[in-house]
Order: sequence, then C-alpha cells, then structure tokens
Amino acid sequence: MKARYRYRFYPTDQQRQKLAKLFGCVRYVWNEALAHCQAVGKYPGYNALAKRLTELKQSTSWLGEVSSVALQQSLRHLDKAYKRFFTKQGGAPQLKKKAAKQSATLTRGAFSINGKRVYLAKVGAIKPIWSRPLPSTPSSVTVIKDTAERYFVSFVVETEPVSIPARSPSIGVDLGIKTFAATSDGAKFPSPNYRPLYNRIAQLQKQLARRVKGSHRWERTRLRIAKLHNRIADMRLDFLHKLSTQLTVENQVVCLEDLNVSGMLKNRRLSKAISQQGWHTFRALCEGKGEKYQREVRLIDRWEATSQYCSACGWHWGKLDLATRVVVCDGCGAVHDRDVNAANNLKQVGMGHRPTLKRTWRLRKTG
Repeated sequence: MKARYRYRFYPTDQQRQKLAKLFGCVRYVWNEALAHCQAVGKYPGYNALAKRLTELKQSTSWLGEVSSVALQQSLRHLDKAYKRFFTKQGGAPQLKKKAAKQSATLTRGAFSINGKRVYLAKVGAIKPIWSRPLPSTPSSVTVIKDTAERYFVSFVVETEPVSIPARSPSIGVDLGIKTFAATSDGAKFPSPNYRPLYNRIAQLQKQLARRVKGSHRWERTRLRIAKLHNRIADMRLDFLHKLSTQLTVENQVVCLEDLNVSGMLKNRRLSKAISQQGWHTFRALCEGKGEKYQREVRLIDRWEATSQYCSACGWHWGKLDLATRVVVCDGCGAVHDRDVNAANNLKQVGMGHRPTLKRTWRLRKTG
C-alpha cells in the first residue's frame, strides 16, 4: 500500500528564490492549460496539452529555468482533476492563485536522497527534519509551501500492512459537535476547543480590513492570520490522527455513519460548528489506517434512524430534539445517553445483529 511521509525543511534565501520560480512556473502551466481548455470548450487530453507545453517552452524561455518534470506533472494533475470532474467525484478545476498554497511534484528522475539531504533538480540540496525514517525508496516527492510560508517535502512510499491483534471485535462510533465521538463501549471524546484562536482571528480580520491592501502592514497581518489558521488545522489533524489510530488499532471492525456533510452545512446555525469538526477527514483516516492495520471500516446508511430506537429492546420513540441528551425507554425502562445509544445501534446494524432500522417501522400499503 502507498503512504505519504511529510517533513518540514528550512530553505536558504537562494533556494527560496528558486522554489518561488518553480512554484510560479508550475502555476503558470496549470492556469494556461486550464484557460486553453475553457476557451476551446472541451478537454483535449493529456497528450495534446503536453504537445502544447513543448511549443510553449520554445516561445517562453524562462520555463526552461525549472525542472521540466514538475511542469509535466502539473498537466498530469490537471488531467486527473478533469477525470474526477467527469466521473462526478469532484468539482471543476479552478485557476491557481499566488497567495494560496503552492506545490510542485517531482518524480524519481528529478530528485535523489543522499544521506540526510534531498537533491531537487535545479533547486539544490535541502535538509529536511527527519522525524521518522522512510520505510522504502520514494517514488515521487512533492514540495509544498503553505499560506504561512512554511516549507514541506512529502514523499510517496510503499509500506507493508502492520499485524496487531485487536482487543475488541467491533465498535460503533457516533459523531457529534460538542462530543466529537461517542463509542458503543461508553467512551466519549470531546472536540478540541478552537474558540480562543478563532476569536483572535476575528480581531486580526478587523485590523486587516483597515489596512491598505498590498502594504507591508497588510501583508504582515495576513501572515499572522494564516499562521493561526494553520495552527487550528494542525490541532485538528493531530486530534483526528490520534483518535482514528486508537479506534482502528483496538477494534477489528469500526462502524461509522455515512453522514451527508454537504447537506448539513446548509444549516446556517450549525454550519460553522460542523465545518470545524473534520468528519470527512476522520472517515478518510479511519479507512486508510484500517488498510494499514488490517481492519475493516463499515459505513452505515445515513438514513438509519439510530437516534430513534432503543439499543436494548428496539423500541421506537421517534425523533428527538437536539437538546435531549438522556432518554428513558418506554418499552424496557432503560436510561440511555443519546450519543452512546446511537453508537450501539450503529454497531448492531453494522455487525448484522439487527435488521436495518429504517425498514422496520416504515408504513407500507398492502395490495
């Protein structure tokens, strides 16, 4: 299986200039090819764009100052983006901006690893901070510069699955807002508190609105806002990595609900809180680590009424208000925590111990 290993590095001033030129050329090739596709009204294919790139390099001399591999990979990424768009797996490709995150991908012919240094074609040797060793020889490397002007190198390597015995056969996980995850064994994992950082971002956004756009103070304030956003993203990703690792290592089967996040974001009152959780990232991490540790992640239909049934006797009490956190079953008298009860129902449906709940109470007309 393939995995990504990312490391941070600190380039010299000369390497910063070369990387800025590399990012600019990659961005230019992407935008120029995308504009050509939009002008002709169709996607001509990778081969046609590669032939057009050769003609463009002959008329534009400064494109030859960077590695040609990175320019070709930019077209391959555009080709992949269009294929995802045609298969309805993603949106239409968009133009890249200079102020957004920058990246450039190099294959084996354009980079090499010698000891603790990584040589990039027409950039030079950089020295990443090796927080962990690479498990195998990487097939490609991506150089990344985020909006806070941090530099990373990301390697694609082949890894072997890890065999670790599971402590529990299965577990159900119900996702929420205040409590990020409630499991069927009664454990609860609260969401990290991002409010102080968001309050500071709101203050800096007011200062940014009063600055002259493009000035030194405007750029300095923008950089401070970007650093706070990256700090929130790092906190969220660290929390999601630790929780997904714990759940997949300890349980053989993890039952998750297939949430309609895009539909839930249309709720004006909860959209901000929902977007801060990272439910889709958590699901992707569980699936990836399930493959790594040889676990199974089962997705339960989003229309399952997991909060409307008693997990002990199956009594149907109907829809509950979001403010109702504790439920007393009318059928068996059991006292349930709302989130833990939903997690137990997810586990029972996912493991096949109970039929699909959405079909047990639906009224149907008979002929």
